[in-house]
Amino acid sequence: MAKNGLDKWFKQKWVDIGSKRKDGSFAKCGRSKQKADAKRKYPKCVPLAKARRMSEGQRKSAVARKRAAANVGPKPTNVATFAKRKKAATGGYFGPSISGQYGGVNLSNSSSKKYYGNMLKGFKIS
Repeated sequence: MAKNGLDKWFKQKWVDIGSKRKDGSFAKCGRSKQKADAKRKYPKCVPLAKARRMSEGQRKSAVARKRAAANVGPKPTNVATFAKRKKAATGGYFGPSISGQYGGVNLSNSSSKKYYGNMLKGFKIS
């Protein structure tokens, strides 16, 4: 049997990252039909190892996307655990940046502005 197949999947400990306990651990994945679990929100389940690697923001984002997708129908709705990075319409970088000529130096991002900012005081910024 393959090491990355269904055997591996069953051996992993799956937890619900949407319900963290006060002691820092995660609740077991899934819901039962019992009244106690009826009030639990829609679970976002990942292997425990992945849950520990994720930051608090990543966990909140994944849970929010899972609950926003909502389960419609008999089968569970799958959403990506990690959100895709946004890109500009041209397919380039989408984020905070600057561009321009600073004293003959072409700057294209904010870290360059920080680095060259004090050295280029008095130069005309285009």
